[in-house]
Amino acid sequence: MRNGAKKREILFCYSCVIMFFLWVFLPIPVYAVGEIVAWGGNDDGQCDVPEPNSGFVAVSAGGWHSLGLKTDGSIVAWGWNEYGQCNIPLPNTGFTAIAAGSCHSLGLKADGSIVAWGEDDYGRCEVPLPNTDFIAIAAGQYHSLGLKADGSIAAWGYNDCWEPGACDVPLPNTGFTAIAAGGCFSLGLKTNGSILAWGYNYWGQCDVPIPNTGYIAVEAGCMWSLGLKADGSIVAWGTPDTVPLPNTDFIAIAAGGYSLGLKADGSIVAWLYYYPWNECDPPCLPPLPNTGFTAIATGSGHSLGLKGEHCPYYLTGDLNDDCKVNFEDIAILADQWLQPPGTPSADIAPSPSGDGIVNFQDFTVMAKNWLIDCATNPSNPACVPK
Repeated sequence: MRNGAKKREILFCYSCVIMFFLWVFLPIPVYAVGEIVAWGGNDDGQCDVPEPNSGFVAVSAGGWHSLGLKTDGSIVAWGWNEYGQCNIPLPNTGFTAIAAGSCHSLGLKADGSIVAWGEDDYGRCEVPLPNTDFIAIAAGQYHSLGLKADGSIAAWGYNDCWEPGACDVPLPNTGFTAIAAGGCFSLGLKTNGSILAWGYNYWGQCDVPIPNTGYIAVEAGCMWSLGLKADGSIVAWGTPDTVPLPNTDFIAIAAGGYSLGLKADGSIVAWLYYYPWNECDPPCLPPLPNTGFTAIATGSGHSLGLKGEHCPYYLTGDLNDDCKVNFEDIAILADQWLQPPGTPSADIAPSPSGDGIVNFQDFTVMAKNWLIDCATNPSNPACVPK
C-alpha cells in the first residue's frame, strides 16, 4: 500500500512536469467561477442578470446588452435585443470566450471557430474563412477581431472611419498575443510587450505613449485606450487619459463608455464617466461591498463584475477555490513555478504555511488529494469544513 502510494506520487510528478511544459507553450485558462454583479444604465434590462446567477466564468458588456459564459460552455445573454444580439445560435455549447459589441456578439468555440450574431451591417458578423484556429475574440462598435493561434489577427466589419481603417492590421501581422476593438479603432498586444494601434485616431487613441514596453493586456474604449503594465500600473491615452491614483496593483482593465480597473485585492476602480468628466458619477461606481471581484467588463453605460463563489471546504491543493484538485490547479502551480522567496498562493509544502517557494514539494503534496472533489464527495477526510 505504501509502495503503491509512492508510485502514484512519482507518476503524478512526471505528469506535472509534462503539464508544466504544456502550460509554458500552450496556456491553460484558469477561471474564477461565480456570480455576476451589474450596475449602471438599465433602460433595456442590461443589468438584470438572469437566474440562476451562478456558475459564470466570464463576462462581456456591449452597447446595451450583456453576455455571461457558464462553466458548461453555454452563453447567457440579456438586455437590448432589437438586432438579435441576445439570440445565441444553437447549439449553445462548447464556448470558451465571449465578446459583446455595440449591437452584435461573438462567441469562441473550443474547436477554434467563431460564432457571430446580431446586427450584421458592414459584415461585422461575417467571420472570414477559414473559420478555424482562433484563440481570442474582440467586438468593437462596428467591427470584429479574431486572434489566430499563429499570432496573426483577422479583422472584419466597418473599415472606413479613418486611413488606415480599424480592419487594416499593420504588417507584419504576426506575434500578437491579445486584441481589443473600440470605436472604429483596434489594438494588438505583441509578444515583446509592445502595443500596436490602428484605425480612427482623432483623439489620439492610437498614439501609444513611450516607452511602449512591458504591457500584458489591452482594452479599447469609445475614444481612448488602456494598457495594463506588468508592474500593475495602467497607461491611458486618447481623450481623456487620466488614471486615478494610486496607479498600482491592477490586474485587469476594461473600457467602454468609461473605464474600470480591477485591483489585486478584488476591488474595482472606475473613472471617466463620459467625456468631458474625469471623475465617475454614482452610476459608474460598483455597488458595495466593492470586494471579491475576479473579472470586469464595461459597455456604453453599464458594467459587469464577476464575483467568485467560495468552496465551503479546505482542500490542500485546491488553489482556485473550486472544491477540487485537478489540472487547473497544476496550471496555477506551473505559473508560479520557482518564484522568488515569499508566500505565493501555490506554496503548500511542506506545511499549509509553505516554505517560501513553489517547487516539486508542492506538486507532491497536491498528489495526495489528486482528483478529490469536495462538492460531490464532501465526506472525504481531505475535505475540511471552513
